[in-house]
Amino acid sequence: MKDEKLKRSLEAATFRRLVSHLQNNTDLQNIDLMNLAGFCRNCLSKWMVEEAKKINVNLDYEEVRSDIYGMDYSDWKKKYQKPIK
Repeated sequence: MKDEKLKRSLEAATFRRLVSHLQNNTDLQNIDLMNLAGFCRNCLSKWMVEEAKKINVNLDYEEVRSDIYGMDYSDWKKKYQKPIK
């Protein structure tokens, strides 16, 4: 794609769609995502914090994680995380 602005806009929209998909499909457990895809919701949060650091922007990991989960991680864990078998 030659238009960098358009490409970045589409990448951002795709990321938002992925996050929305994960927020709406709480039956998708992080351990299953890790086993199948090699990343989970926590990874996305960590990646965002790491990318921000590269451009000298400090993000709070817990705030980013809440954005990815759509709620505080502790609340998500209580509501949706299944015990590991």
